[in-house]
Amino acid sequence: MDKRLLGRTGLEISPVVFGGNVFGWTADEATSFDLLDQMLDLGLDTIDTADVYSAWVDGNKGGESETIIGKWLKADPSRRDKIVLFTKVGSEMGEGKKGLSERWIMRAVEDSLARLNTDYIDLYFSHWPDADTPYEETLGAYDKLLKAGKIRAVGASNLDAAQLGEALKVAEDKGLPRYEVLQPEYNLYDRSKFDGALRDLVMREEIGVVTYYSLASGFLSGKYRSKEDLSKSKRGAGVAKYLDDRGMRILDALDKVGAAHEAKPAEVALAWVIARKGVTAPIASATSREQLQSLAKAAELQLSADDVRMLDEASR
Repeated sequence: MDKRLLGRTGLEISPVVFGGNVFGWTADEATSFDLLDQMLDLGLDTIDTADVYSAWVDGNKGGESETIIGKWLKADPSRRDKIVLFTKVGSEMGEGKKGLSERWIMRAVEDSLARLNTDYIDLYFSHWPDADTPYEETLGAYDKLLKAGKIRAVGASNLDAAQLGEALKVAEDKGLPRYEVLQPEYNLYDRSKFDGALRDLVMREEIGVVTYYSLASGFLSGKYRSKEDLSKSKRGAGVAKYLDDRGMRILDALDKVGAAHEAKPAEVALAWVIARKGVTAPIASATSREQLQSLAKAAELQLSADDVRMLDEASR
């Protein structure tokens, strides 16, 4: 499987990033281990997680996803050199543990390293903007972690063009490391936050982009086509907003393109993101071997210009 350079980080990643948000949520430990093994067998090598995953589940407090990945790595330490590992800091962890202050970043990174059973994180993301902390303080903390070898690159999630532009200016003015990767919400349905000024900025600045909600919470899998379908999974409630005329047009186009390639709607939807200028790779999760095989197939699927045109028109 061909790798992709991730901006100017020096990291090479698979064309699809495996989303670890399901570990400790819809995938238990045994299932997660099996999926991670299968991921490597299929040629995928990049994993995205966060310290907060999966605090939203009753009985969880955050750190469950990182802990599962760490146990998998501990069972066979040779796996660490075979993967590229992303995690994030900044989300609410309870008891005041949140944000992008130097104090919290320095503590949070040690917690993540311990849970992940690793000495370094390949790519460390600011999960959300923090209006209470200056960019200089946050980037200064990352500078110390880079110099200590605890992280290899820094990125940001959920910044708009103005925020990213300001962060880049601070980095340049103060001689600090800049955000080299952006993680925005982006898919065939949700395009407005990235297309336009933000996409132009990352392309101009050679910033890597890994997209989340790349399948619109599963809507673009084609599994949800009516309100009755929403009960099919725990994620169904987050899909209701897509059940409109535009959503149905997109599913129809995915069906048509998929039929021409003997591919599933999810595979086509991910292939569209992979082919999008300015995007390095989509993040997508899986809870079964069959779903994981679809991620690998999407990484190899080549869409024609007519395919892309049909999908673009349906998603306008």
